[in-house]
Amino acid sequence: MSGSCELVLDPVTTTGVLSAKLWIRRGSSADPLGQRGGHQLLGSVLSRGCGPVDHLQLADLVEGCGAGLRCDTHEDGILISLKCRDIDADRLLPALGWMLRQPHLDEGQIELERDLSLQALQRQKEDPFHRAFDGWRHLAYGQGPYGHDPLGVGVDLEQLRKPELAVLASGLEKRGSVLALSGTIPDRALERMEQWLGHSRTESGSGDAETPIKQSPDLVSGEKPSLGLQVLPTEQVVLMLGQAALPHGHPDDLALRLLQAHLGSGMSSLLFRRLREEHGVAYDVGVHHPARAGAAPFVMHASTGVERAELSLELLIDSWSELVEDNISEVDLKLAKAKFRGQLAHGSQTTGQRAERRAQLRGLNLPDVHDQSCLNQLDQLRASDLHDAARRHLHSPQLSLCGPEATLESLEKQWSRSTFAAVAAP
Repeated sequence: MSGSCELVLDPVTTTGVLSAKLWIRRGSSADPLGQRGGHQLLGSVLSRGCGPVDHLQLADLVEGCGAGLRCDTHEDGILISLKCRDIDADRLLPALGWMLRQPHLDEGQIELERDLSLQALQRQKEDPFHRAFDGWRHLAYGQGPYGHDPLGVGVDLEQLRKPELAVLASGLEKRGSVLALSGTIPDRALERMEQWLGHSRTESGSGDAETPIKQSPDLVSGEKPSLGLQVLPTEQVVLMLGQAALPHGHPDDLALRLLQAHLGSGMSSLLFRRLREEHGVAYDVGVHHPARAGAAPFVMHASTGVERAELSLELLIDSWSELVEDNISEVDLKLAKAKFRGQLAHGSQTTGQRAERRAQLRGLNLPDVHDQSCLNQLDQLRASDLHDAARRHLHSPQLSLCGPEATLESLEKQWSRSTFAAVAAP
């Protein structure tokens, strides 16, 4: 797989629209020690000059075709997205290869993007939600691959210059990449791959850079403190209760995704009904459980006022306890399955969504039919299967709180009396 680019074709009847997603298997989890934010900064400058064009010429090329081009860095990969007309594929798709293999890494553009990243990090520090999640992430992952926001850490970002980014750029192909095309596919797409992306470089590297992310959920969550406090002088309190759980594609992952739908999907979800409709204590609730190559977060979150924070925490703890102690009802199980089917359908409405999902699946080394396989398994899953999965993987959650100091002190005492505080403590 080293140095190779896989092609995934998804023909869809459109009026000449093509969506291309290039997934590079080098995300923020591959940031070297002391360079947290390196891959995000690299990703942001890939489109600011590459191959035979500088950043202005590339913008003219893309916008002259009425196309759209962007680059986003995630934990497990860098995603380059291009949407254009199929007749412009030969003009535009080579730019993806230039970004991957011939980035200019102009010092002026690096400085500009670094400043923008530092500003974004500063804004996050002022956001209670981001502060709470950063606190939870530190509890769950520590200094591990998922232990920092893809944007990075300010003290590391400030030190990044062209030499460091050049080293990261030289390793972009070490884990290979995936190009997914959805929509009106140009003729002979497979034969034209070399014309579009050029030759793959052969990388002979070994060691940590070549090692897939493997994080033991028990190691990640069981040997860390169970509580993190982020003091912020505000009338708002954000609570996040969760655990580093499973990689996408794990045999128990489908069960956790049904629990996610049961807890946090829509106004019929358990958390919405319990915290908003029955008790009126929270104005924002949900469950965060993204697809990851390693142990993914499974996190309940709620935002509330200081006067209702204790009841909100009590309700979150009770809701989590129910997952590991009891089966959900057959009615709730049926509803969760319907929501899961709907989520997959809604996530495949556009060519961009379809291409991104196919690139993501291949990027995580999962088969193209993974989602259909999950749908085929739904009817066999029982409430007891979800309960068993919760007991195996959600037994020691960790709590992160952000809010005013006096409220956090009260919530800390409340958490210390809970069963989970004793379980999760080192």
